[in-house]
Amino acid sequence: MLVRRDRRLKKSSRWTRQADGSILLRIPERFPKNQIGKLLNGVAEQLQKQALMAERRTDMDLQLRAEQINKKYFQGKISWTAIRWVDNMESRLGSCTHGGATDGHIRISRRLQGMPDWVLDYVIAHELVHRLHANHSKEFWNTLRAGYPLTDQARGFIMGIGFKEGVHYEEEGAEE
Repeated sequence: MLVRRDRRLKKSSRWTRQADGSILLRIPERFPKNQIGKLLNGVAEQLQKQALMAERRTDMDLQLRAEQINKKYFQGKISWTAIRWVDNMESRLGSCTHGGATDGHIRISRRLQGMPDWVLDYVIAHELVHRLHANHSKEFWNTLRAGYPLTDQARGFIMGIGFKEGVHYEEEGAEE
């Protein structure tokens, strides 16, 4: 963990995960040296909680969550073949296959495992709606927004996380 004093911070500290996986903790310039250890312990606890949450989220949990979202927001009218966590998505958080041997397979990036439940629910709902509308058409967005009420807030959250991480999470053909 790297600690850096920041003149812009007056009272609170901020930590971010760097692209290489390391943690950068920014502290106010006048933050007492004898308090840094306590602060580091707090960050370590937060990271441990995130890791435990991520470990608890399994493919079966993802399947159950998708079933609940489908029932609650889409009256159970969407079907899919499989949903699973994947590690190989660089700029996407989810994908859904149409046609071929993997028709109806939904993949969700493990990057979401540390994010709030309502953001994960949005990405699942987004991919479920792709089972009804293959592209990001006006009908797609109307269906998603009508079904999942936190669509716009979740998109904003994801854009903010992407900005912080220096990553642009893609939504191919996303509305302008």
